[in-house]
Amino acid sequence: LESNILFDRKYDDVPDHWPHVVVVGAGFGGLSCVNRLKNLPVRITLIDRHNYHLFQPLLYQIATAGLSPADVATPIRGLFRKDGNVRVVLGEVDAIDSKSKTVTFGQNSMDYDHLVLATGASHSYFGKDEWAPFAPGLKTIEDGVSVRAHVLRAFEKAESSSDPSRIERLLTFVIVGAGPTGVELAGAIAELARHGLKDEFSQIDPARARILLVQSGDRILPAFPKELSAHAAQSLEDLGVEIRLGSRVTNIAADHVEIGKESQIATETVLWAAGVVASPAGRWLDAETDRAGRVQVDDHLRVTGHENVFAIGDTAGSNGWKGNPVPGLAPAAKQAGNHVAKSIENQLLGKAGLEPFAYQHQGSLATIGRKSAVADFGFIKLHGAIAWWLWGAVHVGFLSGTRNRIAVLVNWIWSYFTLQLGIRLITGKDSGA
Repeated sequence: LESNILFDRKYDDVPDHWPHVVVVGAGFGGLSCVNRLKNLPVRITLIDRHNYHLFQPLLYQIATAGLSPADVATPIRGLFRKDGNVRVVLGEVDAIDSKSKTVTFGQNSMDYDHLVLATGASHSYFGKDEWAPFAPGLKTIEDGVSVRAHVLRAFEKAESSSDPSRIERLLTFVIVGAGPTGVELAGAIAELARHGLKDEFSQIDPARARILLVQSGDRILPAFPKELSAHAAQSLEDLGVEIRLGSRVTNIAADHVEIGKESQIATETVLWAAGVVASPAGRWLDAETDRAGRVQVDDHLRVTGHENVFAIGDTAGSNGWKGNPVPGLAPAAKQAGNHVAKSIENQLLGKAGLEPFAYQHQGSLATIGRKSAVADFGFIKLHGAIAWWLWGAVHVGFLSGTRNRIAVLVNWIWSYFTLQLGIRLITGKDSGA
């Protein structure tokens, strides 16, 4: 009978004796956990430093003028408007006391009975944080809008410049890291230069832009099978992207990037897609972490040595993929969030324990450009147009909200038939000349 109070009631109407579950982070894992728990007799507080859920797999399309921020982000409060036992709080957690079971964010704090950390990851420059101002990564909407402005300004500055050497430097784009994000960025910038900006400049030819993809390993998309990596490399080269394998960046400055000990490339645009580091959740808890900052967890994603504290997604150092580390993918985070919610449910209802968390790989996809993508489902491997259509269908399906799905589809259909990108807006201040 108590479950009836969840509908059309205020959060204050929820009984105080219901267990309080605090979820930190409204990414894929956090939302998956809340969506299952909200149907139980529990009080839920969802804390995030943003008021929106971001669909990160399409963030690169904001950076390359393909989509608007509103197309890939959904206000969190709207997702739980009808759920009386869910409270959404805007705040950035900076401390956790697992002994007193309190979470602190800014000047506020709250008690919890169960805590779920789904705080994601940020860029890792492998100890070279001084490169950050010259080589932004893509993790937030602000990153995407800033990179978009920087890329578009490069073309605008080249148009107004009378210095041939600076024009060449401005029209050189370097992407560091050839995982899915790096590959998708390189392909999108190449298509923007060759199709999206065609015939729009009088003094420069955007199609002459030089796009370099730098990878320290021996192939791009190292998590994919070798044959799909080869197909992706060929597709990028067909777009004019230069791929440098076995190359390690040794320095990044405002007007150049150094590769190895001898090679120096003049450029004013370097984009970072080479690595990530987990959020500081491990430091909040004083918990054991791995080299990437992921918190060590047990088979049920409980943080080692901390009662009723769970970590999921990029926050957790789980080996739940047949003994291997769970990849930092959206499906993995969603599965982890669902598992933790089930674990809390069983504990509250006195049910038998669950089987250990086991990540079920649903496949990997990466798009290179127009009608070109790769897809690996283990039992079947696809590339080319069919993989591209599948990539689009999967990403639209994962988006939150009907409005976002329609907006993305309309933008993609428009771009497909016109070869134009409609979100070519330069926003924000620029101190450069």
